Amino acid sequence: MTWIECAVIVLAGTGAGIINTVVGSGTLVTFPVLLWAGLPPVAANVANNIGLAPGSVSGAVGYRKELSGSMSRAVRFSVAALLGGACGAVLLAVLPPGVFRVAAPVLIALALVLVVAEPLLARRLESWRENAPPQGSHSMVVAVFATSVYGGYFGAGQGVILLAVMAVLMAEPLQQVNALKNVLQGVDNVASALMFVVIAQVEWLAVALLAGGAIAGGQVGAKVGRRLPPVALRAFIVVIGVAGIVQLVR
Repeated sequence: MTWIECAVIVLAGTGAGIINTVVGSGTLVTFPVLLWAGLPPVAANVANNIGLAPGSVSGAVGYRKELSGSMSRAVRFSVAALLGGACGAVLLAVLPPGVFRVAAPVLIALALVLVVAEPLLARRLESWRENAPPQGSHSMVVAVFATSVYGGYFGAGQGVILLAVMAVLMAEPLQQVNALKNVLQGVDNVASALMFVVIAQVEWLAVALLAGGAIAGGQVGAKVGRRLPPVALRAFIVVIGVAGIVQLVR
């Protein structure tokens, strides 16, 4: 790689770290950059997943204040994220290329509908939320596992999908939901990254460049995301989600 390509990858990693912490879809920034730098698609996907994992952890740490009192639930859902991320990484090795590329635009579009409709759905589901188990529901476990499988395989828009589903199924304020999303996304990314180290060829220079930028971006994203009001955060989610759909279907 040239020094220009290296610098662009670091910048992309920083931007992805910010985006992933605030909402998700940072992969839509870094994956095309890795392809531009000359990595084959599968190698770019593997490097992207491993390189962004430290940024997800960094973002989760940055949101630790919002996780106060939710650790038991975070641990419970993290088990589903761990298993889902590992399964997604294995699927990369056995499924034909392009399977999730076809499904991703549909999943992101559904997530955007959930984000926009969440206030209305929240009112309709208020009684259900009041009677829901305080530590989460079976539907949340299934949702976390399913989105983590997708995240382990490719991950474009995973944060948008997970945040949207959690916003509907959980009664907490959106900022607290976003904090839990960062933890689960970090667990998913680390699990799939470890699997990729074992089962795939890894471009370690690209990984190191992405990781350095993503760690810094995760801290910046935590500060920016915490200050965003719910309406602004939803608007940002929609913008990133629409950009993701365009990127995937073109």
